[in-house]
Amino acid sequence: HVQLVESGGGSVQAGGTLRLACVASGYEYWRAYMAWFRQAPGGEREGVAGIGADEFTYYSPSVNGRFTISRHDNILYLQMNNLVREDSAMYYCAADPTHRAYESPLQDFRYAYWGQGTQVTVS
Repeated sequence: HVQLVESGGGSVQAGGTLRLACVASGYEYWRAYMAWFRQAPGGEREGVAGIGADEFTYYSPSVNGRFTISRHDNILYLQMNNLVREDSAMYYCAADPTHRAYESPLQDFRYAYWGQGTQVTVS
């Protein structure tokens, strides 16, 4: 039974920081390509950052230089610095056990497993 459980969201002022975490279980998470996505109300789901089993990372231009994705054991992290209002959204972690998401990390169809999301609000 695959589970991805996010935490760490909240409300912050512009310029602030948050650290999201996603605990994975039920599959070979150490082999999986994993990513963070976000979706604002009325908007489409947007890829934020991805990380391979080799820890090679990939970022959306909108967050590059401000966000850092990392992984340790079965936990995926997203360190978010210098937050802006446009970062407000529900954030989801996603996993691709096949690792094929390496080819296009920010395309959501690559991911079979998703968490329930954690809300980030920047004012």
